[in-house]
Amino acid sequence: MLFADLAATSAAVAATSGRLAKIDLLADCLRRLAADTDDPRVLAAGAAYLAGELLQRQTGVGYASLRDLPPPASEPSLTVADVDRRVGAMSVVAGRGSQAERRRLLEELFVTGTVDEQRMLVGLLSGELRQGAQAGLLADAIAKAASVPATAVRRALLLSGSLTEVAAVALTGGSLDDFRLTVGRPLAPMLASSAPDVAAALTSVGMPAIADVKLDGIRVQAHRDGDTVKVFSRSLDDITARVPGVVSVVGSLPVRSVVLDGEALGVGPDGRPLPFQETSSRAARRDGALPVQPFFFDVLHLDGADLLDAPLTERWAALSALAPPSALVGHYVVDSPDAADAAWRDALAAGHEGLVVKSASAPYDVGRRGAAWVKVKPRHTLDLVILGVEWGSGRRRGWLSNLHLGARSGDGFVMLGKTFKGLTDEMLKWQTEKLLSLATDKGEWVVKVRPELVAEIAFDGVQRSSRYPGGVALRFARVVRYREDKTAAEADTIEQVRALATWLT
Repeated sequence: MLFADLAATSAAVAATSGRLAKIDLLADCLRRLAADTDDPRVLAAGAAYLAGELLQRQTGVGYASLRDLPPPASEPSLTVADVDRRVGAMSVVAGRGSQAERRRLLEELFVTGTVDEQRMLVGLLSGELRQGAQAGLLADAIAKAASVPATAVRRALLLSGSLTEVAAVALTGGSLDDFRLTVGRPLAPMLASSAPDVAAALTSVGMPAIADVKLDGIRVQAHRDGDTVKVFSRSLDDITARVPGVVSVVGSLPVRSVVLDGEALGVGPDGRPLPFQETSSRAARRDGALPVQPFFFDVLHLDGADLLDAPLTERWAALSALAPPSALVGHYVVDSPDAADAAWRDALAAGHEGLVVKSASAPYDVGRRGAAWVKVKPRHTLDLVILGVEWGSGRRRGWLSNLHLGARSGDGFVMLGKTFKGLTDEMLKWQTEKLLSLATDKGEWVVKVRPELVAEIAFDGVQRSSRYPGGVALRFARVVRYREDKTAAEADTIEQVRALATWLT
């Protein structure tokens, strides 16, 4: 299949708002791909591209490499197999002269791509292909394309941890029943949707409910088979060597085989959690000098018995009987809004992110962010100035989309990051007209503007950043509204931003 067919499908999916319509588009493309080849590798690559991912974890291609690209081809010739092969070649380049060789391979790839293909390749290589085809959506599309039950695809996805592997098996007519929970092989983790407050979360899951403290750590899945312990990240990478503290705790449990789900977190001398960046840097240490601590909230397998289909209350009972309290996440059973509010206050007072409110009867599931687990976090906001904006792609093509956010610093402004989230079509249309009127430099990719427009920006936290001159950046920034009632002189300052980061004081 031509890569252009995938690029066209990706653009169509991005331009479509309805879930069912997106599934139809993806399923049709997968069906045509399967009719064109029975090569599992090509099928896996095609599914990965439709999900906005590459089969290769690391390519060595950075943002700078994607700025100056060759002119596009006039006619499509790239195949899905071509893209996988060429990206694969880039990913294994190493040693002296590797930068120049990778650049040569990148140019060879892009020179054969049309405008639309180049746009998709940039999105894939930068990790920013925003088209609305999350894992759950693609799982349903795989099911439709292969004419198998969606529940079978989701179950296989849970057990294998690999959407591309499941796609290859389903689309070649293989048996999804062959996927089994195997201790030592990571499973795709269950995820939580979001709610604006605890009351909304309780409405979603019902009562009685479980409220687990939401830790700002790294998601870990720990497997033990006899004396062998393996620990995997949320992205299913093996991080065993980086988290000796987790390995030690799991290895000390009175059990033969177990699969645990939880978070690894750095904890300060006062017992309070360290910022996420401190935790992630500890996880990256290979000498074990600064180990993170595990806090588990679920058990999926215990001594030969799979617990995936058991209700959460049963899984928690098994977990709390197995692990010491010091290795368990804060856990509350709530049967009223007042009890949930009390759990919320306790979590925030202890320095944690918030709560994950869970259905007490729900099994462990995967595929989409369903209503069984709902996370609730307090919202921080700042009034920031727009310093620049990038042209959108996909369904946002023709609109100015990705905003460059700045805080006041002396007589000027300092950039804190970018965001394209929270923008409705109406806001996109308005900001395109407004920002073009403020433009000082209309580039093909970035439009620089006079720093006059103020926006209220919500975010989850502040983290260190070497990319921006202020040394900090916002985590998960999104637009709440524009503040035309405020001037740039009334925007928040870099000092106010830094004050929100307690680790800077």
